[in-house]
Amino acid sequence: MPFKFLTYLQPTQYFRLFQTSGASVFPQVEALPELVLEQLMYDESYESEHARDYDLSWQAIQSGYIGPAATYTYFEPVSLRDNYHFIRKQFHPVWVFYVLICRLCTFHNPFKEIQAWVATAKTKRVAPVTGLPYDAWSHYKSQLLEQAPLVSVVIPTLNRYDYLKDVLQDFEKQDYPHFEVLVVDQSEPFQPDFYKDFDLSLRVIQQEEKALWLARNTAIKEAQGDLIALSEDDVRIPNNWISNHLRCLDFFKAQVSAGVFYPEGQEIPKARSFFAVASQFATGNAMLYKEVFYRVGLFDRQFEKQRMGDGEFGLRVYLEGMLSVSNPYASCIDVKAGTGGLRELGSWDAFRPSNFFAPRPIPSVLYYYRTYYGDRAARWALLRTIPTSLIPYQFKKNKGMLVLGLFLSILLLPLVLYQVLKSWNMASKKIKEGALIEKLEVRREK
Repeated sequence: MPFKFLTYLQPTQYFRLFQTSGASVFPQVEALPELVLEQLMYDESYESEHARDYDLSWQAIQSGYIGPAATYTYFEPVSLRDNYHFIRKQFHPVWVFYVLICRLCTFHNPFKEIQAWVATAKTKRVAPVTGLPYDAWSHYKSQLLEQAPLVSVVIPTLNRYDYLKDVLQDFEKQDYPHFEVLVVDQSEPFQPDFYKDFDLSLRVIQQEEKALWLARNTAIKEAQGDLIALSEDDVRIPNNWISNHLRCLDFFKAQVSAGVFYPEGQEIPKARSFFAVASQFATGNAMLYKEVFYRVGLFDRQFEKQRMGDGEFGLRVYLEGMLSVSNPYASCIDVKAGTGGLRELGSWDAFRPSNFFAPRPIPSVLYYYRTYYGDRAARWALLRTIPTSLIPYQFKKNKGMLVLGLFLSILLLPLVLYQVLKSWNMASKKIKEGALIEKLEVRREK
């Protein structure tokens, strides 16, 4: 990361890591086009030129720069004052104070820390970034669309026929014709007659084991297309969902088009309303070349009946240096079905356990954090996420409730420690066992 203090605030973000090639995601400022630089805000308040450049590079990525500019392979350390100045610009004051406490509790020089914190007190938080324009998108004629490759749409389902009916009807209305739909049905009872009347190239795979990642892996292996589209059984999609994923892959010469979710009755979040290098991956709305699976493998079955399997896969893609683009034009409505799916398997929420003595977070979360970011970063992630997990999900963005979560963490410390240690030990067993990632074999023509 260009600023050290991001390790406290974003300890397990993709962009914290360098890719296997040694490159970061952050463009070197001198390599950015003038048209991009003109839309960024140069900040002379930093002490060092390095910090000013890193701030511009951060802005470029946050604003959605996607281009060929060379990226940093190393970040020079910047001063305490510059670190505090940066996080004051980017984060709520509560989180700035949180970083100060973290620094003081880890035996950094209290006089220097408080001095730098006070010296930056007048720094104003900047407004959320707006996306860089990609004017050519509106009239872009995609050769990939003209070639009309076969797209294989993968949908796992578990006891959600009412919701699945809606999304399959959405696929009937797609403006792109050349696709197949593979449904991996784990429902009990299995209802084969349900699929008879859909006007789709539809293949149904009955799977007796209730296993989400097995379902997706099975469908990907069975897929005939060179492009895999990943969807879910409780979403609604527009009629240009497939075509806009394809256009995005072609427009940016990307390997992955990562679509955007938004809750039913709401709009796309502003932070996700423009093209950007994807900082996350969700298997409910994405399209990627099948070649990606040949390179990084299928989904890790260590996440079976748990969470973060899609995030882990997305990180493998990022580390391999493949471009994944957050695509607001391939959006879908998240219906959030109240039954079936992972809710039925008991792991719908990664950080809120089903009972007092269940692990917090779900062990797969710590397995992911510790495998890729290390134990130290995992501990920082726990410190940042556990207090918020003590409040109901619907209040997670309420600042007052976040403070309440902190006090609850202190009050319930013995119980929370028990839950966290239980999760840590269960994650250790997963780490010892190792990843369960199957390689996708190239299908040979007979």
